[in-house]
Amino acid sequence: MAASVGLRAWGAKGPCWLPRGPWAPLAAGVCSRSESGPRPTSTRQRDGIRTIVLSDPKKRNALSLAMLRSLRSDMLHEAESKDLKVIVIAAEGPVFSSGHDLKELTEEHGPQHHAEVFQTCSEVMMLIRNHPVPVIAMVNGLATAAGCQLVASCDIAVASDTSSFATPGVDVGLFCTTPGVALGRAVPTKVALEMLLTGEPLSAREALLHGLVSRVVPGDRLEAETMRIAGKIASRSRTVVSLGKAAFHRQLPQDLRTAYHLASQAMVDNVGLRDAQEGIRAFVQKRKPVWPQ
Repeated sequence: MAASVGLRAWGAKGPCWLPRGPWAPLAAGVCSRSESGPRPTSTRQRDGIRTIVLSDPKKRNALSLAMLRSLRSDMLHEAESKDLKVIVIAAEGPVFSSGHDLKELTEEHGPQHHAEVFQTCSEVMMLIRNHPVPVIAMVNGLATAAGCQLVASCDIAVASDTSSFATPGVDVGLFCTTPGVALGRAVPTKVALEMLLTGEPLSAREALLHGLVSRVVPGDRLEAETMRIAGKIASRSRTVVSLGKAAFHRQLPQDLRTAYHLASQAMVDNVGLRDAQEGIRAFVQKRKPVWPQ
């Protein structure tokens, strides 16, 4: 009983992992996949890995309101299913994502529409952080502004060696303030501010050096390496991975004493899980664990 209560507290079980407060996803039909018109994302799922592809290369995979809604729907779809172990976000074409669709931010649309665009984008970024399974960005090409924000928000990011990353909103008079939230939590402050204030890009190698991405590989190895990492995660206990992800993010902004208190309680909850006991028995018996379904 204590273990299950602890899991719910960490947001690894049940609906508690969904964002709350003023940025909570719209309640009605948010998980629906029957939106009218062609969807700007496509999905496929195999062996516990759901790949969500930004599929609007003609518009440089801009994070339009339709794209953001579609991405949110794809992440929320059967999110509690035990068959889902990890999510990979990829893109068609030479641009991973160019960020917001600036045509949606003209004065003709008005402040209410502008607020909806930025609120929906913030919901998506927080959904990645709060999602019960790890989310991996597979980046091949340019990721700018909110596209860079998307990469920075993911738990893991694998990039091709020709990829680049920038927050060039300052160039057009629209400072990348919301991308800066994710960027400033992924790279050192001075690196983030240089990107935000100058609009100059980081190469893939520079992004790796500063922690914006986890790994850089040649383009012809990008999918294989990303799927190797995703497959390794998918082979682990979903329950344990979910608890671990939630616990890691929860302790990170805390002071050292509080962080150890939270992490210690998470370890106690983890030990009480059937999966942990199966893993310990398997280690002692020198066999591979069989995770309960």
